[in-house]
Amino acid sequence: MRITKLLRILLGLEDTRVVDVGFNEAGLVIDVAPTWRRPRCSECGEICPGYDRLHDRHWRHLDVAGMQFHLRYDTRRVKCPTCGVKVERLPWAETSSFFTRPFEDHVGYLAQRCDKTTVSSMMRVAWSTVGAIIQRVVARREDHDALDGLTQIGVDELSYRRHHEYITVVVDHRRGHVVWAHPGKNADTLKAFFDELGPERCAKLEAVTIDMSAAYIKAVTECSPQAQLIFDRFHVQRLAQDAVDEVRRDEVRAAATVEEAKQLKGTRWALLKSFWNLSLFDAHRLSLLQRDNKRLYRAYLLKDALVRVLDCRDEWLARVKLDQWIRWARRSRLEPFKRIAGTIREYTEGIIAYVTSGLSNGRTEGLNGKARTLTRRSYGFHSAHGLIALLKLCCSGIHLDPVHIHPGSTH
Repeated sequence: MRITKLLRILLGLEDTRVVDVGFNEAGLVIDVAPTWRRPRCSECGEICPGYDRLHDRHWRHLDVAGMQFHLRYDTRRVKCPTCGVKVERLPWAETSSFFTRPFEDHVGYLAQRCDKTTVSSMMRVAWSTVGAIIQRVVARREDHDALDGLTQIGVDELSYRRHHEYITVVVDHRRGHVVWAHPGKNADTLKAFFDELGPERCAKLEAVTIDMSAAYIKAVTECSPQAQLIFDRFHVQRLAQDAVDEVRRDEVRAAATVEEAKQLKGTRWALLKSFWNLSLFDAHRLSLLQRDNKRLYRAYLLKDALVRVLDCRDEWLARVKLDQWIRWARRSRLEPFKRIAGTIREYTEGIIAYVTSGLSNGRTEGLNGKARTLTRRSYGFHSAHGLIALLKLCCSGIHLDPVHIHPGSTH
């Protein structure tokens, strides 16, 4: 077998021929060239006249026997009648990259499964280079039709950089994939998604699950008014949990003795639990609370009653029970519950929509939980674009396999 054929098999690259081979201080260097003779435009792929060359340009390929493996080629510029002056198309790499596509795909595969520092050490590239490669892999591999066929979506924000910066994430409920993400969390940010979606596809949206963010509500109602707004159950329950905690703090401050205040402080987690999750000790604490502090126990009952309303699966019953709950909260003489009663009255239709559809931001929150794990695994991000690229790599349905070269195959 000729050495050039052996090296072509080792490369495993399509439309690539081996011209020569050598060594340098880093490892193996192979001179390669495209199998086509006339250069092609890197934008449109059309055959164009080439005129000058950039000598000795290198691309890093997958390591061989522990040695770094580099490709070398004198790239040409082409004058495309459609695209203008461009670098010629290369079958082994993107024109803006110094790594071959198999190398980048292998980095992407590892980045889906471990932290960037480990990838950097294994592949012998800089930490920042891993992030740049991930962005190119996502641009090459992501489903560019991900916005087609959307009917039910979830919208939520994700914080990074110690909660000072946010990105807005849109999830397709049917596929369970992240389909769009962008820096920011205001109405204009979400409107950018609807602009990209276009009027025709916006008209096909049936349901949007969101928290009770006024900015998101404004964007959805303006851009897709026919879509049913569904308020996430978790955020509705969180209103009642926050109200309970506010009542508890007020009662601690008003406690007559230090011992009484200490006992009230110790009830925090028991008050936030659902009735069926109470331990025997927690149930005993609440029974004492029923006797000793009726205001706080009333707040607990209001919180638990709202949970039971959201458990309803009959729309008529849910409306009746929610109306009863609002009237009870308004006459409870608990200011935090009076406030959230007004909020829930305002958003009644979106809350009832959860009961009838069963849709919530649970899937979105689950993917956000995965995104937070990715953030911790990466020890934070300096820019939103790095986080968005890794989020799409791991949560948008991109499937990567470790790169294997099969003897006798050129791919």
